Amino acid sequence: MRRTMRWPVLLLTVAWAWTWPAARADDAPPPPAAVPAVGRAWPVGARPPVLRGWEPPVTVYGPGHRGVDLGAAPGAEVRAVAAGRVFFAGPVGGRGVVSVLLAGTDLRTTYEPVTPQVEKGQEVTAGQVVGTVGAAGRHCGARACVHWGLLSGDVYVNPLLLLPPWLLNGGPARLLPVLGVPLPEEQGLPEGQGQG
Repeated sequence: MRRTMRWPVLLLTVAWAWTWPAARADDAPPPPAAVPAVGRAWPVGARPPVLRGWEPPVTVYGPGHRGVDLGAAPGAEVRAVAAGRVFFAGPVGGRGVVSVLLAGTDLRTTYEPVTPQVEKGQEVTAGQVVGTVGAAGRHCGARACVHWGLLSGDVYVNPLLLLPPWLLNGGPARLLPVLGVPLPEEQGLPEGQGQG
């Protein structure tokens, strides 16, 4: 009797496993590639607000946000973050797109919605204007923005990784006074001869 009970359980297990959608290796996004901090300028403004950040998808075709949305006024200049060659400049799905293949890498930046001011194959320098921000539209709703993306081969990665800390964090470090530490004259020493 025990042997006869095993077969139905085994058959049900096999049937369940056969019909259940299996997780395949090609469904998972590949691991992120190393991204060198080669950026020398923000795409828009001096330090634009990030309206929506990077949200990597769990699977290759899963939901996520494959870039960052930067607040920018319609008509504002859009600049190349690093030197490279224009890979594409034109409309995609009713929106203007500019894509730049970064020099010395397999990395490609994308900017949309943008009215291109460059052509495919054109060499650009870091900070060079590649277009202007298009009107507010579908991507950011009523607010105008630039969707900035970064591809390593065919894999989307976080474009903020391109920016070095000094640019990402808003500039060089500044020295501030240390509170609670006496000044040299308060220690009975002539000025300029404190501990050091």
